[in-house]
Amino acid sequence: MDFFDEFERLSLEMETPRGRTLLIADPHIGFELSRGLRIRTRFEERLAEFIAGKDPDLLLILGDVKEPIGMSFTVKRLLMGFFSDLREIPTVITKGNHDGRIEEVAGKFPSVEVVEHLLLDEALFLHGHTNLPEVEFSEAYLGHIHPAYTFRTGGVSRKTKVFVRAGRFLILPTINPFIEGFDIREGIRMVPFLRGARSIELFLPEGLYAGEISLR
Repeated sequence: MDFFDEFERLSLEMETPRGRTLLIADPHIGFELSRGLRIRTRFEERLAEFIAGKDPDLLLILGDVKEPIGMSFTVKRLLMGFFSDLREIPTVITKGNHDGRIEEVAGKFPSVEVVEHLLLDEALFLHGHTNLPEVEFSEAYLGHIHPAYTFRTGGVSRKTKVFVRAGRFLILPTINPFIEGFDIREGIRMVPFLRGARSIELFLPEGLYAGEISLR
């Protein structure tokens, strides 16, 4: 697996008032601990190397930095290593449902900030597991549901991570190449403010438009 190529495909770079911003969602660091894997993938080390190579003015993580809900010694050690590798890069975490006690680690790094949501000009950034904050925005970016879609061609099925647009909302896939993702038609129900969506548009990580899907 070419990790850097996967990270490139599953992240976004954009200009914000805070400069060149790298946007990623749902790393789930420590996922091996919760999923019964007996190997160390060192995923978080490779992700940190990718981010450091990009050297953004701002790293914005759309929640679920870690996989386990709690904060064990092992998870803390993994997070400490990850943020230590990125200590020169300003980082904002929009706290996700897996990020309980993340402040215990983030608080040790002056470059890392944990917020419920972030508003930069008219762009809103959040995880996506709670109701919308009462702010004015023109476009929002979120993660949470690890969107994927199964494409069927000639009797062959292939499940692929996708970027999803639902009106003003763009949902990013998980940056973790070891996590497959959820079918978007089911997953979107986990976003409180998108449960009434009638249709969505799919984009492949390569940037190709993959069509519109009706949800009704």
